[in-house]
Amino acid sequence: MKFISWNVNGLRAVMGKNFMEVFETLDADIFSVQETKLQEGQIELTLQGYIQYWNYADKKGYSGVAVFTKYKPLSVSYGMGIDEHDHEGRLITLEYEKFYFIGGYVPNSQNELKRLDYRMKWEDDFRAYISGLSEKKPVVFCGDLNVAHEEIDLKNPATNHMNAGFTDEERGKFTELLNAGFVDSFRYLYPDKKDAYSWWSYRMKARERNVGWRIDYFVVSESIKDAIKGAAIHDEIMGSDHCPVELLIEI
Repeated sequence: MKFISWNVNGLRAVMGKNFMEVFETLDADIFSVQETKLQEGQIELTLQGYIQYWNYADKKGYSGVAVFTKYKPLSVSYGMGIDEHDHEGRLITLEYEKFYFIGGYVPNSQNELKRLDYRMKWEDDFRAYISGLSEKKPVVFCGDLNVAHEEIDLKNPATNHMNAGFTDEERGKFTELLNAGFVDSFRYLYPDKKDAYSWWSYRMKARERNVGWRIDYFVVSESIKDAIKGAAIHDEIMGSDHCPVELLIEI
């Protein structure tokens, strides 16, 4: 199966650019988007052959995720079942016969790390949630995780140390997630690949110079890591400050 994840940084904005072309060209079995920045009824999206699932934030123009799938799931859930976390449109879980698929958007710790404490709570609760699912059947989790895990995952680790997305705390939580029985699919295939980024600031011609961060991931249960057949970062695709990332897996 082919999975795609893309933080579109406003779906209506990217619809006016190249979303449909990208969507059709990539031809994913399941396509997950983050930061839709929509409320229900604000867009009419016709995706032939796909079923659409949306999770909107209570706050207008903020966050939001969607999953478009060619295959009808057994069940769908929104959020992780914890009221504190479930008002920002951050998770959709699709249950299939042989696996769970989760499209997610992890909270940003923000300037001056204003939300770092909340982020830590979110990380712990999410790890418990995904671990519980993984005990039942394998999990494929994707999205903008708002963390560059290791120094290889961003251009300037020294000057960004302890900035949002590269704090010791955030990196440590990602390590805890992997240690709980999960695999970063891209690093599993390409442990030493440098200059592979999925997000670039709009400032200082960062994308043109490839001064970026790898913060968009496909994470899978360790039990299916040998089924991973491919992982790609489509940095040639424009339209957002993020680019799509891809997972090929036999599942």
